[in-house]
Amino acid sequence: MSLPHTVASIEARMGSSRFPGKVLMDVGGKPALTRLFDRLRSVALLDDIVLATTTSPGDDALEAWARDEGVACYRGSEDDVLARVVEAQESVGGELVVEVTGDCTLLPPDVVTLGIETFHANHADVVSNCGRVQTFPMGADVQMFPLALLVDVAATIDDPAVCENVSLHFYDNPDRYRIHNIVAPAVWRHPDWHLQLDYDEDLAFIRAVYAELEPIHGPVFGLPELMNLLHARPDLVALNIDCEEKAAR
Repeated sequence: MSLPHTVASIEARMGSSRFPGKVLMDVGGKPALTRLFDRLRSVALLDDIVLATTTSPGDDALEAWARDEGVACYRGSEDDVLARVVEAQESVGGELVVEVTGDCTLLPPDVVTLGIETFHANHADVVSNCGRVQTFPMGADVQMFPLALLVDVAATIDDPAVCENVSLHFYDNPDRYRIHNIVAPAVWRHPDWHLQLDYDEDLAFIRAVYAELEPIHGPVFGLPELMNLLHARPDLVALNIDCEEKAAR
């Protein structure tokens, strides 16, 4: 039995209200989005990667970035992120969606691999480590579900919060979907730590992490290397510990 065509779709736009242009900010000589792409590209179980950006003229820079990096790019609605992701996945023949937000600059490839392996090993509709139960650091997020389920949500649910937060409907309806939550082992269980890029403080943190780990482990270090560093360097954790995550509702 062949495995479904597994595609990571990166939701990204330049017009972030909190930190405009964040996804192309420089991180150790490369745009933050390139850092994320390099991490995803190292995941052997991914068949393809597509950038899901918007038709806004401000996102022309992201289309240019994708062209330079050789990444498939789909441009769709700025407000209806759900529709944009569905259409982006369909444009490259996706069957199993690996949902990625463009601000997860430090997304560990080993966590993505764990998520895909967990999906294939379980009779689940959704596999996630960032739904209603968050045990991993924020920004080490992995979630996946069949595109067919997402198409159904897009066609039947008219809720602005669902249109903005692609997977929200699944977590709002745990009685309808078989949701498998991945729980972090104790040594990685720091849901209050921030690995994503939302604020200036996050950029300082991410730059500091790359400056410490890239010379030793290369550009695609995993979660063990990252967590070892942060356990040893609480001063790095303190750089962005007070930044707040935006609630889905």
